[in-house]
Amino acid sequence: MARVTVEDCIDKVDNRFDLVLLASHRARQVSQGAMITVDRDNDKNPVVALREIADETLSPGDLKEDLIHSLQKHVEVDEPEPDPASLLATEQVEETVILAGESAAEPEGEGVSFDRMSEDDLLAGIEGLVPPEKSDDF
Repeated sequence: MARVTVEDCIDKVDNRFDLVLLASHRARQVSQGAMITVDRDNDKNPVVALREIADETLSPGDLKEDLIHSLQKHVEVDEPEPDPASLLATEQVEETVILAGESAAEPEGEGVSFDRMSEDDLLAGIEGLVPPEKSDDF
């Protein structure tokens, strides 16, 4: 094949814009050292990429997936969903704690405690604050 045209590739990739994206991505891969699947014949990387698409030596679906993966900044990892039985057990424990008169945020035995201050103590502490002295150093 001496020349490759859009008509050679358009039956493999329906949308011309998608064709340009896939061919440019493949041309970048070739320039980074990826193995080519057709004879180079002294062609430049974009022409080689289009010839690979036209000859169907590369799957457009695979190219599209690789393009999407290369553009992702955050790759989501599918984590297995929790077992429904463990979810039921967790909900029952929370209900037991709430029914016992304790809040779920402060379970028994955790040892988490905060200092409690009355409103009068807070006001007395605020009134006892002294503003910093002004100095001419600044």
